[in-house]
Amino acid sequence: QVQLVESGGGLVQSGGSLRLSCSVSGGTFSYLTMAWFRQAPGKEREFVAGISWFPGRSANADSVAGRVTMSRDKDKSTACLQMTRLKAEETAVYYCAATEIVAVHTSADRYNYWGQGTQVTVSS
Repeated sequence: QVQLVESGGGLVQSGGSLRLSCSVSGGTFSYLTMAWFRQAPGKEREFVAGISWFPGRSANADSVAGRVTMSRDKDKSTACLQMTRLKAEETAVYYCAATEIVAVHTSADRYNYWGQGTQVTVSS
């Protein structure tokens, strides 16, 4: 059973940066496409960024273009999301997700493994 554990959330000022990590166990990390979603109170879960397992292509939502970098470390079985110039409206619970599907998908229903989430609060 694949298990995902997020870390790195917390409180950051508007305009600041944050790095989220997702540690993967119980599966073959090399064959998992990884993604980050977020969900703010009263809103639907939305795609932030993802990176495929082959050939390692990344994709991100238009709302975060130029401000996020998604990466993966095969040796550590970890996927990371580096976020910069954060905005108050990006306060949300951030979830790590994984799927055996090769390509990155923006729909949450394409991912069958999820972490518990980590809170990110951006103060204005």
